[in-house]
Amino acid sequence: MKILHVAAGNLFGGVETCLIELARARDLNAELRHEFAVCFTGRLEAELRDRGAAVHVLGGMRASRPWTVWRTRSTLSNLLVQQRFDVAIMHSCWCHALLAGVVKQAGVPTILWGHSDFGGTSWEERLTRLLPPIGVVANSEFTARSFLTMLPGVPCRVVRYLMAAPRLPGATAAREALRMELGIAPGTVVILQASRMEEWKGHRLHLEALARLCARTPWLALFAGGAQRPFEVAYENELKLRARGSTLGERVRFLGQRRDVPALMNASDIFCQPNTGPEPFGLVFIEALYAGRPAVTCAFGGAAEIVNENCGALIEPGDVAGLADVLTRWIDDSALRLALGAAAPERARELCEPQNVLHALVAALEEFGIRGTTR
Repeated sequence: MKILHVAAGNLFGGVETCLIELARARDLNAELRHEFAVCFTGRLEAELRDRGAAVHVLGGMRASRPWTVWRTRSTLSNLLVQQRFDVAIMHSCWCHALLAGVVKQAGVPTILWGHSDFGGTSWEERLTRLLPPIGVVANSEFTARSFLTMLPGVPCRVVRYLMAAPRLPGATAAREALRMELGIAPGTVVILQASRMEEWKGHRLHLEALARLCARTPWLALFAGGAQRPFEVAYENELKLRARGSTLGERVRFLGQRRDVPALMNASDIFCQPNTGPEPFGLVFIEALYAGRPAVTCAFGGAAEIVNENCGALIEPGDVAGLADVLTRWIDDSALRLALGAAAPERARELCEPQNVLHALVAALEEFGIRGTTR
């Protein structure tokens, strides 16, 4: 079954990590052959190529500049003439709205991979409803519910993101080396948040909770993730000002954009991302669990399908006091923290072990009527 994954490629987050993991796992399932078409060049394209994936650059396009859309559609049309694919999986409503018509004209069925909940109000979503896919693959039960409501009659199946446990040779030595590089004093409990600089990721709530901590053990909070769009730059600057203007002092550090998140997870002790909006899935929580770090987040969205009492804690959305209480207990109670961390990797494997996820993807595509015909 030859699949063309179509993505924008101009940003980097959970969607792009999912695509890279698909490229990394290409040899795990002989039924699937993955190729990738990206509109914009950048980190996604580079990392896909680094993993030996077949990548087709379609060219950047903006809906406000119709000539760029026509150019990109023409490039995709030529690709579909030159090569035969059994299915095209569109990795956003934006891609589906602008490119699905070309794919269908070429006689290739389209699947939409739902990476975020479907509100049905944006222009991309409205166009997707007018030209619906033959099926939806949703990354969580939370996401699936929105598609079932907004695309009635279109079958939807949950296929969670795949992710293998990261390989960190000499993890203990690497942990100490990175902590030394970051200037972290011995015995300090490190709290990590690694996420895009978007308001709904809960940075403000996190900072408010940190200001209320009454832990006896020394601690430090690290925020990894840089701004990728202008409004994110303003938000990041606001957070830095808020931290500097509080009593947190040197206990909070902003690391900017990082490409070593697994290493940061290994160097930390607690993962905290108290979303103020529902996470469609939350691949970063899987990364934290694989690293053996207990995770705390808010009890809604896809993240609530990942974190449970065996490997972390869920708080009510917006509960600053509840978050501060969880963090204080975990900082001061190393035995509890380590017990939760010990159970975490098995939870990650249960949800995202690559071979299981690929089998689920094959099953979903076959249920949608897709059969492998290309060789």
